[in-house]
Amino acid sequence: VQLQASGGGLVQAGGSLRLSCAASGRTFSMNVMGWFRQAPGKEREFVAAISWSGGLTYYADSAKGRFTVSGDEAKKVVFLQMNSLKSEDTAVYYCVARLRNGVPSFQPDYDYWGQGTQVTVSS
Repeated sequence: VQLQASGGGLVQAGGSLRLSCAASGRTFSMNVMGWFRQAPGKEREFVAAISWSGGLTYYADSAKGRFTVSGDEAKKVVFLQMNSLKSEDTAVYYCVARLRNGVPSFQPDYDYWGQGTQVTVSS
């Protein structure tokens, strides 16, 4: 399985960006897709994910109310709409996928990782 993320870039504080991620390969058993991020000098952290079982979505506290995760199960594509961006949202954003059901927030629980896309928010 390969995950290809896109949509990162430079945006001013208060602006918006939309990240996309497409999965390819043996994706038929994939149950969850989502996003982690890693800011400079910080540990990688969970941002948001969507479970194809019922379309349930999950968010980190830092993303609630500003970010929206969505996707297309048939196409195995996931999006992250980020609004009201802050300088602290600056990070490399990684697309992730998980074969099992459930949406944990720990990195080892995700089976596949994309290459990351840089998001920079200028203040």
